[in-house]
Amino acid sequence: MTSPSAETATSTAAPSSAASRPAVLVTGANRGIGRATAELLAEDHHLLLAGRDEAALDALAAALPSARPVVADLTDHEALAAAVEGLELPHGLAGLVHAAGILVNGGVEELSVADWERNFAVNVTAVSELTRLLLPALRTARGTVVAVNSGSGYTSTGERGAYSASKFALRAWTDALRQEEAGHGVRVSSVHPGRVDTDMQHELRAAEQGQYEAEKYLRPASVAAAIAYALHAPAEAVISSLEIRPRAIG
Repeated sequence: MTSPSAETATSTAAPSSAASRPAVLVTGANRGIGRATAELLAEDHHLLLAGRDEAALDALAAALPSARPVVADLTDHEALAAAVEGLELPHGLAGLVHAAGILVNGGVEELSVADWERNFAVNVTAVSELTRLLLPALRTARGTVVAVNSGSGYTSTGERGAYSASKFALRAWTDALRQEEAGHGVRVSSVHPGRVDTDMQHELRAAEQGQYEAEKYLRPASVAAAIAYALHAPAEAVISSLEIRPRAIG
């Protein structure tokens, strides 16, 4: 789920153990932070694994105690709506983790309208639309929405203005949604990791023409732990914003 392209939405039957577990949907679940989050939550949650790589999602779902793939392109709004319509959530949705996203590099002079539109379509619009579709289920369970943002959601640098703009927008969106949904009991959290050892970090370091130093970056599992902290905050509390950075970089 790293770039927009139309795909047919499909899903498989949920395991029989799903009814006794709180349900959490994770986007970008087949790799990186999304996969680490799914693996961390697997012991006591029913997981809805959203992404575009059907084979990878099927394999991951088969390896977890209670999980089902939800195969859809987040930017294909009709397919996404059909996928959500097919979900069985009798007890609502306890958590929605937006871990999917793309990196758009380049200066203002270089980037095309298509680059800007693709960037916002994945990093902002798709997040909002999926949340909108799932609000009834989130309200039923008094669930928690966690948006995986970035340090770039706070500061912007040259050659990454488009990406930072989408992350600033995502932060504004989470602040607005938190206010809108407070009366419905839905919590909204924004998690801002620093550099993480993921495919996206490889893309970034290649664009920066810098050495890849995995030992200095956060592990996806460390970011997953921050996400789980937001999901499992005491009932009367909301983790509005949480920044997690690699110790070696600061």
